[in-house]
Amino acid sequence: MASDLQIARAAKLEPIETIAWKLGIPSGELISHGQHMAKLTWEGMKQRFDSSKGNLILVTSVNPTPFGEGKTVTTIGLTQALCQIGKNATCVIREPSMGPVFGIKGGAAGGGQSQVLPMEEINLHFTGDLHAVTSAHNLLSSLIDNHIKHGNKCNIDANRVFWPRVVDLNDRSLREVVLGLGGPANGNVRQDRFDITAASEIMAILVLAQDYADLRKRLGDIVIAESMEGHPIKAEHIEAAGAMALLLRNAFLPNLVQTLEGNPAFIHGGPFANIAHGNSSIVADRIALSCADYVVTEAGFGSDMGAEKFMHIKANTSGKAPDCVVMNVTVRSMKLHGKAFGERGGYRPSKDELETENVQAVIAGATSNLDRHIKNMARFGVPVVVSINQFTSDTEEELDAIENAARASGASRVCRTEVHAKGGEGGTDLASAVVEAIHDHVAAGRPFLPLVAPSDSIESKMHSIATRMYGAESVHIETAAKRQLKKIHDWGYGSLPVCMAKTQYSFSHDAGMLGAPSGFELPVREFRLNAGAGFVVAILGSMMTMPGLPKRPAANDMDMDEDGHLKGVFG
Repeated sequence: MASDLQIARAAKLEPIETIAWKLGIPSGELISHGQHMAKLTWEGMKQRFDSSKGNLILVTSVNPTPFGEGKTVTTIGLTQALCQIGKNATCVIREPSMGPVFGIKGGAAGGGQSQVLPMEEINLHFTGDLHAVTSAHNLLSSLIDNHIKHGNKCNIDANRVFWPRVVDLNDRSLREVVLGLGGPANGNVRQDRFDITAASEIMAILVLAQDYADLRKRLGDIVIAESMEGHPIKAEHIEAAGAMALLLRNAFLPNLVQTLEGNPAFIHGGPFANIAHGNSSIVADRIALSCADYVVTEAGFGSDMGAEKFMHIKANTSGKAPDCVVMNVTVRSMKLHGKAFGERGGYRPSKDELETENVQAVIAGATSNLDRHIKNMARFGVPVVVSINQFTSDTEEELDAIENAARASGASRVCRTEVHAKGGEGGTDLASAVVEAIHDHVAAGRPFLPLVAPSDSIESKMHSIATRMYGAESVHIETAAKRQLKKIHDWGYGSLPVCMAKTQYSFSHDAGMLGAPSGFELPVREFRLNAGAGFVVAILGSMMTMPGLPKRPAANDMDMDEDGHLKGVFG
């Protein structure tokens, strides 16, 4: 089979105006970025916000292998399949971060016959949204240090500055840094850190804000530091929010592109799901739901990560819950959780290990890991359709094992898909199953049952998520984290939603706990207040918010020829 890059380059793309027309969006409501990418104008968006008509489909996954299980491929393939069976459909996905692009993944625009295009531009810089987030974030960092140097009117405690710096790359050497070395002219000496841009609170604000006014207010509400008197200092207090909003003015507008089969696709926002809340923007969802009958979106990593945060953070903010959950699963992920590759998650098996039949391991993984993911999502009152992302090396016995386990776990419907190899044609059974599940859900009154109430305390929310979704017996808050949590309560933020930052490879905080671990104690190392975004980040175990590069990064195999064409990139 041709590589992703070869398939993408062979595709005949339609003008972006034609793609927009399929959604009823006239060319006058587009801000073109070349022939095949565009942003939507704010004037056009405002007219559509109140005309939502679509059904929202959330694609999630089991705990993945390091290779990923094709969740974005399934999202794009399902969109193409819905269009093939005659439905008016589009998708809303996240923007790639250059950290994973140059790290392990090498690209994040789908693959095979289920891609969004132009994939080279999407994976590299795109329309500049992540650069805008990085600039807005670091502008605030600069203004904080400048405020401290020139009089410190707000009496900021330089040892209690919470706001880090960010860069959209993986660089472990930036996890702890010292600023201001070289004398007084270079500012105050203090310790700081870098996070990856996808973990920035600015990114979270961008995707959760409902309009420009909400964006501006949230930026001002960011708590950046503590004063000498022990009070919270906000971005508004140092007059930083207005300039930050200007840098985000265009980034706030959703991006429109197309799938390999010429279907409209929105791409907007890019928070990671393991260290942030892992979902695309509310404004992109609202526009898509006003233009299409079926909108397919994805939540990052497994359902214990992005999907849980969709239910408790994004849906709580937008007021729109999903009408169907699609649970993506692969034979290889079930082998992993059946311990065919060893005792720990995160291990990268060889090709032979991946392709060797192991029905017993698949059964063990499906009756533990997949079982819990299905039951967790079903608790929210939303139908769960299982999509088995099929590989050529999968055997009938392995696929049957997953199907049987999924049905026994309560899946509404179970389908095999081949959207990577066949595009929309390989997902028509899934598309029909999703349409049927949504019909039943709507007929039942669209029930939605979050596991936590907005008024619950942070501690109560963490306990519910840890025990009811992760399988933990208890939550242990470490001493330093207790002090941080007390301050969050004292400042009036004690009932904010909780965004759990943990490994994506396990339900627990430990990648070594495969399958469906239970009875463990969940350690909370740190709390970070994201007051502008409207949630508190609880960092579990040894989780880092600045990833490192692997031993051989994808960047080592990338290059450019004498005509500027990319080589060795994205498969």
